[in-house]
Amino acid sequence: MTTTDAATIGAAPGLPSDSRADAPPQVDNLDALESEAIHIFREVAGEFDRPVILFSGGKDSTVLVHLALKAFWPAPVPFPLLHVDTGHNFPEVLAFRDALVERHDLRLVVASVQDYIDDGRLQERPDGTRNPLQTTPLLDGISENRFDAVFGGGRRDEERARAKERIFSLRNAFGQWDPRRQRPELWNLYNGKHRPGEHVRVFPLSNWTELDVWRYIQREKIELPEIYYAHRREVFLRDGMWLTAGPWGGPRDGEVATSKIVRYRTVGDGSCTGAVESEAYTVDDVIAEVAASRLTERGATRADDRLSEAAMEDRKREGYF
Repeated sequence: MTTTDAATIGAAPGLPSDSRADAPPQVDNLDALESEAIHIFREVAGEFDRPVILFSGGKDSTVLVHLALKAFWPAPVPFPLLHVDTGHNFPEVLAFRDALVERHDLRLVVASVQDYIDDGRLQERPDGTRNPLQTTPLLDGISENRFDAVFGGGRRDEERARAKERIFSLRNAFGQWDPRRQRPELWNLYNGKHRPGEHVRVFPLSNWTELDVWRYIQREKIELPEIYYAHRREVFLRDGMWLTAGPWGGPRDGEVATSKIVRYRTVGDGSCTGAVESEAYTVDDVIAEVAASRLTERGATRADDRLSEAAMEDRKREGYF
């Protein structure tokens, strides 16, 4: 037997002679992201007493619930969902939220912005948007239920302020975020230590992109609210975005409603969440559309992020998602 023959013994057919049959298989990107997220869910369940998942009915929070179901299967998800209801939600999203909660026998806690407006704790803004009004009901809901870990669907690719945030993000007793108190996260080691009254926001999707989320939705066959796919809708143009008329007002003088084929890339308060013209009727269509886009979903369709260059960071410092 020649040296060359000896070197090739055990090599897999079709592979170079220096490859080995027992070489570890390549890990798919979605498998790696899923594994990381499930690890984070289990880490929080073991380290904290009263976790909760922030749930809006949008694609990211729906993926969070799917990952939580996988993380603890066949046991039930060991913590509830918290929805901050602005009162300006799309009916399709609320119907989806209630159906998902019933299907998986989950516990839903609702913090209502409308209740705060009705009893005078909050006042309507002149511009009609309620997104900035969510902070107080959110923080009260966390405090009243003594939640010490709060899962959110934020991703680093969405916006500059979110790109600064760690997976475990410490919030002080007032729910405020201080970038200077961010902790290093090396080798998937997460520091959940916090003082009484403080809590930790946890972002299992931090390292995902919008395209990753949609590819995962495709692979796992995750159901979403129908407004994420192209449909005909009455919309009007404001500040470069197509908005839907609703209880939040509009169209105003000079704004003309027109029928268009649109879809929503993100779900939020109806007064500041715009639709995009689209013919993406299926998940495959959406993936192709997102892959070609040069704007994140928030950059393209969220008016509340346009209030100032640091709008998101300012709200996060006050206790926002």
